[in-house]
Amino acid sequence: MRWKKTVTVIGAHAEGEVGRVLTGGVLDVPGLTTFEKMRFLQANDELRQFVNNEPRGCAQMTTNLLLPPCAPDADAAFIPMQADGTHAMSGSNAMCVATVLLETGMLPMHEPETTVVLDTAAGLVKAVAKCRDGRVEHVTLDFFPAFAEYIDAKLEVDGVGTLNVDVAFGGVFYVLPRANELGFRIAPDVAQDMVSLGARIKRAAREQLSVSHPETPEFNNIDFLMFTDEVDVERGIYRNATIMPPGRVDRSPCGTGSAARLAVMHARGQVRLNQQLDMRSVINSSFDASILSTTKVGGKDAIVPRLAGRAWIYSTMQLGVDPSDPYQQGYTLSDTWGTEIEHVIPGS
Repeated sequence: MRWKKTVTVIGAHAEGEVGRVLTGGVLDVPGLTTFEKMRFLQANDELRQFVNNEPRGCAQMTTNLLLPPCAPDADAAFIPMQADGTHAMSGSNAMCVATVLLETGMLPMHEPETTVVLDTAAGLVKAVAKCRDGRVEHVTLDFFPAFAEYIDAKLEVDGVGTLNVDVAFGGVFYVLPRANELGFRIAPDVAQDMVSLGARIKRAAREQLSVSHPETPEFNNIDFLMFTDEVDVERGIYRNATIMPPGRVDRSPCGTGSAARLAVMHARGQVRLNQQLDMRSVINSSFDASILSTTKVGGKDAIVPRLAGRAWIYSTMQLGVDPSDPYQQGYTLSDTWGTEIEHVIPGS
């Protein structure tokens, strides 16, 4: 075996959503802040393609690049690299990262709780891990502020008509259509239909609704769509389905999406401070969700969300490439990866 490049990856998932953690083979990335490092990776996409594209990766996963922290108060930094590109933050992936850091011994574990401060391109995230018998049982995340941008905005969607949708920031901007108003309930057997419909709605939202982050204009784009549903309002049980590029449903309840939904629910007067909600996914996995406090972001009313869930390590692996392999950066095909991304096949 002769490899020209080797990286070490820990396989993990948080409530069903795969969030692998790249722990070795990349010393650092240029940039003085984690945000600058993210921008470098966005402009230089080779690493993301190498670890995420086939044959080393697949569409249904994220690879999180673990880095030394830039912020003085942080313990580690991470940058999520997904099928469509490199992003600022992911809640489910933060749970995976915290679990990997502690269960592999990269950071010391203290029982019954260990606090890990994660440096992300969207801000600092405090992760409090409940630990017992050498493993992480539960991870609670204190987020950066989230805020509602639109409540009941009118949106014209081809083949659907006029929708009332919400738009909110929870780490990225989400458009949030309500499943019941579209005539369905979030469930595994409608996953493919949700992907198709979600692509149309998100495309319309990006064309018709402008967004403005008052502090970070680089976030001024609607990146994701999350369908919202209700299971049992009296018991505080809700359901989410984030449509992830290139065309799949998030297997977890979605951390940044749940933060965005909490901001909308607070703006509507549907949730109180410290009220405990149960956010469910399409496969019925669960995040605990609540609002710690209210704040302002550049004059906009905002909340500070808290989300909690579980993550498990399932593998350790080394990824490499032979110098003679024609697919150095991998490949993607529209049968699995959809049509929204550019498909580049060597030699084609």
